[in-house]
Amino acid sequence: MKKFYLVFAVFTISALALSACGGAPAASEDNCASEEVLCVGLVTDVGEIDDKSFNQSAWEGVQQSADDLGAFVKYVETKDAKDYAANIGLFAEKDYDVIVTVGFALGQATVEEAANYPNINFIGVDQWQGEAVANVTGLLFPEDKVGFLAGALAAQLSETGTIAAVLGTDLVPPVVAFKEGYEAGALYINPDINLISTYHPGGMDVAFVDPEWGATTSKQAIDQGADVVFGAGGKTGNGALIEVASHEGLYCIGVDSDQWETVPEAHDCLVSSAMKLITPGVFELITASADGAFPGGNFFGSVGLASFHDFDSAVPQAVKDKLAEIDAGLQDGSISTGY
Repeated sequence: MKKFYLVFAVFTISALALSACGGAPAASEDNCASEEVLCVGLVTDVGEIDDKSFNQSAWEGVQQSADDLGAFVKYVETKDAKDYAANIGLFAEKDYDVIVTVGFALGQATVEEAANYPNINFIGVDQWQGEAVANVTGLLFPEDKVGFLAGALAAQLSETGTIAAVLGTDLVPPVVAFKEGYEAGALYINPDINLISTYHPGGMDVAFVDPEWGATTSKQAIDQGADVVFGAGGKTGNGALIEVASHEGLYCIGVDSDQWETVPEAHDCLVSSAMKLITPGVFELITASADGAFPGGNFFGSVGLASFHDFDSAVPQAVKDKLAEIDAGLQDGSISTGY
């Protein structure tokens, strides 16, 4: 089967020296203005760099530019949404070549700062560009499609006929897309399935960093008969997954990255993850910038279900075949998510 694959800030630095070939200067923040030095900065949303999901995946794409392109890389971890522009400025004022901003909430600040620094390329993860600007590219993903696959998987694995989703805020369109796709995919398999989908009631500052709420909400769904839970909300969703893992015989589905690699506490239930291939998408756009071929506008990355890992033998071949059939239909347009 095909695999669906600040000013208040905290700084962490990772850098590699540029090749000594040709006498190029060592990459450092002090010489970002040099044409021979590639500097890439990343600004997180308030979900934190080690969310084992969204921000972390973007950061890994930036780190790959250090490994493969010899870039100097650094991130700023935002603690308060009012600091978005100031945090972007920390890199822009030092003549970074590329600035990656992570999340829908940074969209306005990204576009405004890009106008102030037209010689810097900006990658806005999950930021739709209504009007194309040469130095801003929105990295987008069809979350509804991979959510549909996750829902189809959940419905086929469920024995109780009840499945759940524990989600970040509905203020973020990609979260809504995941939820709507998940429900549509489940209903595609079983029109009578019982769906328990719950958004975090808080705002952007807390919705993705509340694992306790995630765990409690997951437990409530389990108490109502849910035997598969989709956690889509950064650390909040991780809390939901870990709660499911504390119960025997249940399944959970991760989000954004292959969370088998990032949330080992959920291994007892983690059958797959609804992946947005953020890491390769970020790296591809950084490479395009370095090559002088930055696209601007909107750039669509890939999505897919992660490997079943230790659950591979537990997922029937008929389920795998059905998922492959659905994936093909989503790709050619013969199946619609309705989103």
